Amino acid sequence: MTDQYPGRYWHRQSDGRIFCELCPRACQLAEGQRGFCFVRQNQGGKMVLTTYGRSSGFCIDPIEKKPLNHFYPGTSVLSFGTAGCNLGCKFCQNWDISKSREWDRLTDQAEPAKIARVAQQLGCRSVAFTYNDPVIFAEYAMDIADACHALNIKTVAVTAGYIGPEARADFFARMDAVNVDLKAFSERFYRDITLSQLAPVLETLEYIHHHTDVWMEITTLLIPGENDSSEEIDQMTRWIAARLSVDVPLYFSAFHPDYKMLDKPRTPHQTLTRARSIAMANGLRYVYVGNVHDVHGSSTYCPQCQKCVIERDWYELGEYHIDHRNSCGFCGATIAGHFEDQPGQWGSRRQSVDMRAF
Repeated sequence: MTDQYPGRYWHRQSDGRIFCELCPRACQLAEGQRGFCFVRQNQGGKMVLTTYGRSSGFCIDPIEKKPLNHFYPGTSVLSFGTAGCNLGCKFCQNWDISKSREWDRLTDQAEPAKIARVAQQLGCRSVAFTYNDPVIFAEYAMDIADACHALNIKTVAVTAGYIGPEARADFFARMDAVNVDLKAFSERFYRDITLSQLAPVLETLEYIHHHTDVWMEITTLLIPGENDSSEEIDQMTRWIAARLSVDVPLYFSAFHPDYKMLDKPRTPHQTLTRARSIAMANGLRYVYVGNVHDVHGSSTYCPQCQKCVIERDWYELGEYHIDHRNSCGFCGATIAGHFEDQPGQWGSRRQSVDMRAF
């Protein structure tokens, strides 16, 4: 473990600063200066990643919690994050991790091979890079992914998709599944609320879908008065249907007041169901609601016969009618995703993992 791990995706400028090419923020760093993400730093005229091998904690989660409803349902995933973020979302729901400047939070240390081995020993089907955005610790995530694949462990990224072209190709080449957090569908929202830009995120979505084999799902947190209008939801879901696919699962999740956005109310349940209806009217086949108790809105239905093929009550699975060929158990139509004849049995548990015990 080291805070001197050499970072990639940068070049030196004539004025002595280094130019970070990891993400569209394009930070230019003088000696000793850190980027917006706070984890990439100019040390001795070179880029270093200061959080390599360090984590804010490991937990075993249900894969549905990422959320990924179409990627080996019911299986367990070893989840972890580090610290920092390359976005500045005022509503961040994990702000204590993503906005952390306290490196003593990063108490769990583990080399990539150890993480893969522990995931295997604990029976986890996959490892997830989550809690804060893995783009900013891309080198660490990619090394872990290589170690995981050597043991037939899948890798999952939960990300805002704010990443540059070179890093994008390297990063997603090593991921098996991804949930991209599409914050909204307006440049205004991205500029004012997340301190970033929408266009690069849309580029990432199109790149993943059209140029990789990564299984992709999308989440949008609906914030009252900010990104929850019927017009914006209509535009966004039409774009997904036209530029990606009607088979990309989409989640509309409920906001709760947090971080710097304490003046907004919780998202009404009816806002989520309205958004789901708009998306389905625009042709999307798998649309879910999140952060609320809604068995109907959380379950998966066959797009052909309309019967429930996966029933979900929070993260507990009920009826299950899909086989490893992705076929509906009622009519034989194809259900998009990665499935097996029987779901995993992890359930809704969330179990902390102390890496020092391994």
